Amino acid sequence: MTATLEKTSIDEFEKLLEESFSKSYSVADVVEGTVIKKEQDGYLVSVRGAKTEAFLPNKELPSGEETLDIGDVKEFYVLKEENDEDGMLLSLKRLAFAQAWAQLNDAKLQGDTILAKVVSIVKGGVLVDVADLKGFIPSSQLRTGTPFDGLIDQKVEVKVLEADPKKNKLILSQRLAVAEQRDQVVDNILAELKEDMIVKGEVVRIADFGAFVDINGIDGLLPISEISWQRIKHPSDVISLGETIEVKIIKIDTELKRISLSLKRMGEDPWQQIEGQFEEGQIISGTVNKVTGFGAFINIFPGVEALLPVSEMAEENINPFNKFKVGDSVEVLIKKFTPQEHRIALSIKDINKDAE
Repeated sequence: MTATLEKTSIDEFEKLLEESFSKSYSVADVVEGTVIKKEQDGYLVSVRGAKTEAFLPNKELPSGEETLDIGDVKEFYVLKEENDEDGMLLSLKRLAFAQAWAQLNDAKLQGDTILAKVVSIVKGGVLVDVADLKGFIPSSQLRTGTPFDGLIDQKVEVKVLEADPKKNKLILSQRLAVAEQRDQVVDNILAELKEDMIVKGEVVRIADFGAFVDINGIDGLLPISEISWQRIKHPSDVISLGETIEVKIIKIDTELKRISLSLKRMGEDPWQQIEGQFEEGQIISGTVNKVTGFGAFINIFPGVEALLPVSEMAEENINPFNKFKVGDSVEVLIKKFTPQEHRIALSIKDINKDAE
């Protein structure tokens, strides 16, 4: 009876001792193990805390490493968790990936900026390579706001938004990295710039209201009204993402830390060019640029629009949309000519009067 009790106590002690050393490992964990046996399709590995031997398939050996020695102690990546039926499945090949994931998670926690290479454009953003891992930068997190072909093969600085190895999910932000850099250098750069200075910059974002141009590391605004002397429907009619352009600085706001730019002022003001070329009472040809309810805008010189009011189109009341369309060539009379004020009034009605 006493011997039975002693055996029971020993068995329970051994069970408790075994449980005290056992540990539950999860997919993507990195564990230390010892190679204990070579099999045809892989190796058995003893992992401290595991209930059974783990298995390392030959296909999970690193490229160029065909064999391991019995007794080798290494770190392994957990491909599959241990369960009641099978031991853990391990990988050496994915260990570098695991270490890369760990570094990316550290970068996220510490707010570090890392380099990523853009490899392709996909729906909603771009794919990048980071330490042999694939990452995704959503369009909303791109500096440009819109992916474009010129980004491919570029190395960009990014912040880590999410790094989840179990879901193989790596989300990055270029915009946050750029914003941090801008905060660090903006005062120094603004101190070096002056109004009327001509500078080179890269078009980094295009919107309906204008474009943003990178000037030595900070973004200046190029309003659509400052892109061309001629009427344009959208900034992309004239400039492209990634394009390098020369612009003139027209305003520096040191308090708000903003720069306003002009592309059209790089050339001569066409309103100054037309002085002396036209006069009131002169009949000229022009092209309809825009039709509105109150009249039509007529291009009479590159970059110069004149207004033909609806009241000057004909003696009778007419609908300007029925009479004109964009691109029409028209003959008009200059009724009022004040180029200093950037205003020219036209008439068709007066031409008909003179003809009568």
